[in-house]
Amino acid sequence: MGHGDLMSQAEDVADQFLRVTKHYLPHVARLCLVSTFLEDGIRMWLQWSEQSEYIDSTWSCGLFIANLFVLINLLGQLGCCVLILSRNFVQHACGALFGIIALQMVAYSILWDLKFLMRNLALGGGLLLLLAECRGEARSVFAGVPSLGHQSSPKHLLQLGGRVLLVLMFMTLLHFDLSLLSFLQNVVGTALMVLVAVGFKTKLAALTLVAWLLCINFTINAFWSVPSYTPMHDFLKYDFFQTTSVIGGLLLVVALGPGGVSMDEKKKEW
Repeated sequence: MGHGDLMSQAEDVADQFLRVTKHYLPHVARLCLVSTFLEDGIRMWLQWSEQSEYIDSTWSCGLFIANLFVLINLLGQLGCCVLILSRNFVQHACGALFGIIALQMVAYSILWDLKFLMRNLALGGGLLLLLAECRGEARSVFAGVPSLGHQSSPKHLLQLGGRVLLVLMFMTLLHFDLSLLSFLQNVVGTALMVLVAVGFKTKLAALTLVAWLLCINFTINAFWSVPSYTPMHDFLKYDFFQTTSVIGGLLLVVALGPGGVSMDEKKKEW
């Protein structure tokens, strides 16, 4: 069996998966995508005093501002998640979550930590894909109304931006050592990242990355196997839900397709 036959069979499996799951895959994708915001909002409630004391001690802003920061994060994240899952005011909810991501990047000095910065940018990519899905639903309401250029439409540009930002998550998973296993993981992972970013064999590449991240999440990020009083428990829990959100973004890529600005779309014209 040749390489082309294997690739064709793999694409058939991906298409079959999409046909079977097309009615509930977008719902699962949205739930996964907002999971890190849900978890963080609940954590703000459970660790209110610790969070406010940290902000106050870091920025010397006073307890009133620190408590206001915690309140904004709690209500903003939980409220926006409810709106997204219920498909109400999705664009406004995504805009508010973008604001909360930016606020946390400054408050927790994430801007200076490359790993956490790339992971938060990947979260932003998932939100861009949510906006693209929202625009697609709005467009269907006005079916038949003339539109602007196909490839330069806002939806397709949002999908492109979402795909590019999502793959930043995988750059944090690369291991720069000399072992054969790490070398193979880096080569395969980089190839899949490039495929998703440029939109070539997009659905198959995205599903493969979903499978890879699921394996990582339930083995390396298994926070439930670590005592809850240890710092490592919170660190692994944070990684677990951030990774789950990126999985949700990749599932949206599978459900929506790569969009007009992609090699898959160009192949149709060729």
